[in-house]
Amino acid sequence: MMTVFDMTPLFSTTIGFDRLARALDSARSRQDISSGYPPYDIMMDGDDKYRITMAIAGFARGDITIEMRESLLQITGQKDKKESGGEFLYQGIAERNFKTEFQLADHVEVEGAHLSEGLLTIDLVRKVPEALKPKQIEIKTSAPSGLIGKAKEMLTEKAA
Repeated sequence: MMTVFDMTPLFSTTIGFDRLARALDSARSRQDISSGYPPYDIMMDGDDKYRITMAIAGFARGDITIEMRESLLQITGQKDKKESGGEFLYQGIAERNFKTEFQLADHVEVEGAHLSEGLLTIDLVRKVPEALKPKQIEIKTSAPSGLIGKAKEMLTEKAA
């Protein structure tokens, strides 16, 4: 019997991950508690830019909290209950409170957040420090000057 792994939770809750094992553990634990609300998209623009867009109709700027701790991005929507003045026959606009978390890879930072027309957009960027970036090493065609003399001496001693 073949086991099928659904990778959707992995791709829907991680951004820029290079450590697959940690991401799989995180996705497995989130799969059970994820409600799917509010709906969101994750986009990638090039190698180092990401954008999360969440549909949060009915929430104002003051109802939303965005917090980043270590490599965990947490978006919380807390809406005060208000009297509508009537009885709903049908309520299709979900205005319930929510808490959504995204596990971020090393060096991924929040660049900014915007709320417009019911869509919360969070821009992220991976900023790898220069010390951790790969370096191109130049290959020279001549040996270092100090070694040439020693190498000639060793060859003449062996020949003698």
